[in-house]
Amino acid sequence: MSDKFDVIVIGSGPGGYVAAIRAAQLGLKTACVEKWVDDKNAPVLGGTCLNVGCIPSKALLETTHKLHEAQHGFAAQGIVAENVRMDTKQMVARKNQIVKNLTGGIAGLFKANGVTLLQGKGKLLANKQVEVTAADGSVSLHAAENVILASGSVPVEIPPAPLTEGLILDNAGALDIDEVPARLGIIGAGVIGLEMGSIWARCGSEVTVLEAMDSFLALTDQDVAKEAYKLMTKQGLDIKLGARCTGTEIKGKEVTVKYTDANGDQELVVDKLIVAVGRRPLTQGLVADDTGVKLDERGFIFVDEQCRTNAPGVYAIGDIVRGPMLAHKASEEGIMVVDIIAGHKAQLNYDCVPNIIYTFPELAWVGKTEQELKNEGVAIKVGKFPFAASGRAMAANATEGFVKMIADEKTDRILGVHIVGGIASELIAQAVIAMEFCATAEDLQMTVFAHPTVSEAVHEAALAVDNHAIHVANRKKR
Repeated sequence: MSDKFDVIVIGSGPGGYVAAIRAAQLGLKTACVEKWVDDKNAPVLGGTCLNVGCIPSKALLETTHKLHEAQHGFAAQGIVAENVRMDTKQMVARKNQIVKNLTGGIAGLFKANGVTLLQGKGKLLANKQVEVTAADGSVSLHAAENVILASGSVPVEIPPAPLTEGLILDNAGALDIDEVPARLGIIGAGVIGLEMGSIWARCGSEVTVLEAMDSFLALTDQDVAKEAYKLMTKQGLDIKLGARCTGTEIKGKEVTVKYTDANGDQELVVDKLIVAVGRRPLTQGLVADDTGVKLDERGFIFVDEQCRTNAPGVYAIGDIVRGPMLAHKASEEGIMVVDIIAGHKAQLNYDCVPNIIYTFPELAWVGKTEQELKNEGVAIKVGKFPFAASGRAMAANATEGFVKMIADEKTDRILGVHIVGGIASELIAQAVIAMEFCATAEDLQMTVFAHPTVSEAVHEAALAVDNHAIHVANRKKR
């Protein structure tokens, strides 16, 4: 058996690598286990997010947004840019270089902080021993005072649409498309489906999204969902609700997608099909039966509010535990767990975890929706401010969407903020900070926001909560 570690982390995704670095910074002897290797058998760090998720998808979204702006927005601003087109192969190459830079950066951070990388598949055994099986089949055994499970998640596959190389793709395969498909089908109108649809619609694909649910973005605030549906439909996404895929058939280089909707059996012929129906925890083979770690029927690991499992000294974070499957949530759970291991007091406020969909306009929210609060019987007051009334948004040619703020009618405490807008992903941080400090709508009303900025929309939404907005007519209380 190798030397004993203070902390062994299984998984080097946003939860795992952050936890490992933090542990090493706090003086704990730390190792991180990662099974992912490239075609040269070199370790690949960063997990799904950096390699086939958050980062590469944002690179493609950013590039295609610039293309769309050049083709459709420059003329109104007096910029003449004729025959602007996309070099799709170069777009993908740039995406790959960004991924390479970031994953290589993690390796450098491990070295700088003294984190030991154990290459191979990690499995938790009894008594906090970790078995690591390398790519060549060799097995090593390591012991730790504390183990952090951070193995992440994988895409859900569905029997009616089995993955087929080059034709029926999951999110990883979708990121490597290097020619614009004339007809693109997407199963699932969630975060991944809408982002992938946006990317290729901007490049000229005819995009059809099949969503089995009858409602669009059911878990978001319905004002946001309605606005998003309107804008994305306007951008060319054909979003079919209540459309359940029943089968697929490949003929040459075409995929025939069979589905049912309110009108009965339907067919859709596409050049490529992306399956984006969600993700599941990657916990199969992660823990031995005698470890004491408990899993539910879906493969999620049971943990308490501070990510402790049923086994003493064993923690689990990120996509394999309850809560949203978000990289930043996993990272902060990793920080919390390591601080607790080091003897510090730590707690993550799960009520203040932001969610973002990086379409354009972006969708971002934190806290509860208006529907949730009403169902809970909470008396609320709502303020809303459109970007169409923002001078800076007009100057940026990004006037679609709004900021919506919800506050408790009795205490004035901010309970939720929901944004549709060009830089919603950046603006939502203001709401997260405010809610983390238990701010009231009045607190933001009395805060000085620079002019002209898009952030003023947050200020005006706070003012609108009490019908005091300056730059739009105030609505009557609901």
